[in-house]
Amino acid sequence: MARYGLIEAGGTKFVLGISEYDPATGAAPQIAARHQIPTTTPAETLSAAVAWLREAAPAYDAIGIASFGPLELDRAAHNWGHVTATPKPHWTNADLVGPFAQAFGCPIAVDTDVNGAALAEARWGAGSGGAGVGANSTLYLTVGTGVGGGFVTAEGALLRGLSHPEMGHIRMPRHKDDTDFAGACPFHGNCLEGVAAGPSIIARWGQSLSKLGPDHPGHAIIAWYLGQAMCSFQAVMAPARIVLGGGVMGTPGLIEAVRCAATASGAGYFVGDPAQIIVAPGLGGNSGLLGALALTL
Repeated sequence: MARYGLIEAGGTKFVLGISEYDPATGAAPQIAARHQIPTTTPAETLSAAVAWLREAAPAYDAIGIASFGPLELDRAAHNWGHVTATPKPHWTNADLVGPFAQAFGCPIAVDTDVNGAALAEARWGAGSGGAGVGANSTLYLTVGTGVGGGFVTAEGALLRGLSHPEMGHIRMPRHKDDTDFAGACPFHGNCLEGVAAGPSIIARWGQSLSKLGPDHPGHAIIAWYLGQAMCSFQAVMAPARIVLGGGVMGTPGLIEAVRCAATASGAGYFVGDPAQIIVAPGLGGNSGLLGALALTL
């Protein structure tokens, strides 16, 4: 079996892993080793990641990097594999690929963390095993420190254009009880990320959604925003599965509230039952690391 180095590069932490996997088996892969380091500066974080991978195994057949973005993904570009204009301090123009290519001399795959997770969920998780036209089309949306999404078509291809999608930055209508909040996105203010990501919740109410009391209005407001977004993505891509991951989605009852909000917003127009379309990750907490593996494959 081939040995793969896996990197889930997040804005708060890097999760590193190793998988020995034979794609011919068709079975879901296993993660043989795992390690976590904090995301600090590029030099410090990438050096620590290289050191752990070097200590963990003598060589790799390929390394996959599923990273926060935005990223330059055009291989013809001089800055392929670099972070571009990110709100993450110190990381604009950081070279994600170079340190690993120099250290290990193996092929490197890089894409956004959500594109990787979408591929993994479509191949092995909540988006797999469907029947019928378009049944394996999978949208993965993370709602955490930021909001981002990746979409895999029924044919297994990632949605791409001039760059990767930035689904967290769609414009949002305002909830009637949330009009005084300017939004937390440094680029767009009250886009989806600016009103529904973890930092926006803390900016409004002083703590994370899961720590707010069950009757706090923040639960209904965040579910309403996400329900609006579900309808927007259904209108544009008509995914068979919308997989909702990320720390905010760990709030008890939130996914059910999002389904209800999407049902109300859709007004019976869209194909499919939101209870079957809007689902939790089938791979649990491994969507990101297995996303890095899916990118190498």
